[in-house]
Amino acid sequence: MRYNETEAYIPPLQTLTAWRRDLHRHPELALNLPWTSAYIKEILKQTGAEILEPMDSTVAAWFDFGAPDTLMFRADMDALPVQEQTGVPWCSQTPGCMHACGHDVHMTVLLGFAMVLSRMKESPFNILLVFQPGEENPGGARLICESGLLERFGVRAAFGLHVWPALPAGTIATRPGPMMAASSEVDITIRGQSAHAAKYRQGKDALEAAVQLVADLYSQEAALQPEIFRLLRFGRLESGTIRNVVADSALVQGTVRAFEPDRFQGLKDMILESARRQEEAGGCQIQVHFSDGYPAVINHRQLTGALMEALPDVMELEQPEMISEDFSFYQQRVPAVFFFLGTGTGIPLHDARFDVPDQVLTEGVRFWTRVLDALCRKGSGFTGEL
Repeated sequence: MRYNETEAYIPPLQTLTAWRRDLHRHPELALNLPWTSAYIKEILKQTGAEILEPMDSTVAAWFDFGAPDTLMFRADMDALPVQEQTGVPWCSQTPGCMHACGHDVHMTVLLGFAMVLSRMKESPFNILLVFQPGEENPGGARLICESGLLERFGVRAAFGLHVWPALPAGTIATRPGPMMAASSEVDITIRGQSAHAAKYRQGKDALEAAVQLVADLYSQEAALQPEIFRLLRFGRLESGTIRNVVADSALVQGTVRAFEPDRFQGLKDMILESARRQEEAGGCQIQVHFSDGYPAVINHRQLTGALMEALPDVMELEQPEMISEDFSFYQQRVPAVFFFLGTGTGIPLHDARFDVPDQVLTEGVRFWTRVLDALCRKGSGFTGEL
């Protein structure tokens, strides 16, 4: 069978749906996914691929076609600490845990693609399928990169997708260059001195310092050029114990996001400098801590352009999204492209009501077969151009 005839061998929707619902019923968190990894391995045994476990709760399937280069396709596996409220018969059986970000769909799509690959007799590329834990936390992609898996199997390009509620069901979208933001969580701790409100000048008001600091940062961020994609926002402010006593402490928590490294660092420097000025003005002690976060998802321009030319129905996004994805770690190692797969529901990611129409599963598998066919038509010399 030729590699450009694979589309006819997409597994039936009934099979895909059964897999997805099994995975949805058994969500697991972070890097500890024993049930999920065992389930995936059991299905992959049907494909004849070499099954690998490069680290705990990680499963990879190696389809060796004797080619010099390998293409990697990735699905994330972990769920979220969310109590499901969908009411569907296949809802989560684990209290307080749910596949609220569509990773059960991503795994199902990649399992379906594995069945397609099991029918192939030839290909100018080897294929490595990676089922990755810890996308939500702490960043399993970075750990897989550090394991040497990509180098061991000669990965020359990588591909990933994510369900996207804002797009019509089955629609595929991407964009060359910046796709999803680099992120860092920021914690600002302010230490002041308490005093009765009637004698507030005898204290050092941590709450006032927090409010002024946030207002100053919002004003500075708003003054930046509008065409520069960035985000600086705070979602939590905690301070004080009683209404008529000056607060002696405050905690402000937020997020910083951008695409270019210098812009990202510029936002962090803005926070640090504003905190320094506020500390001098009000006398409170202010400490700022940034999490490591994920790098920006930056699609390889040449590879993305080639695929969009070969697959003209793929929609180009007008602007990048401000959410983050650890697929970006793969992009720091090899040329890579990330796609959105529309669900058409409009229900936000991480929502307790999140769900995906069954037909999206078939569209996801079909899309991966089309990506592979497009690259195979270009031939084995294509990776030499990257």
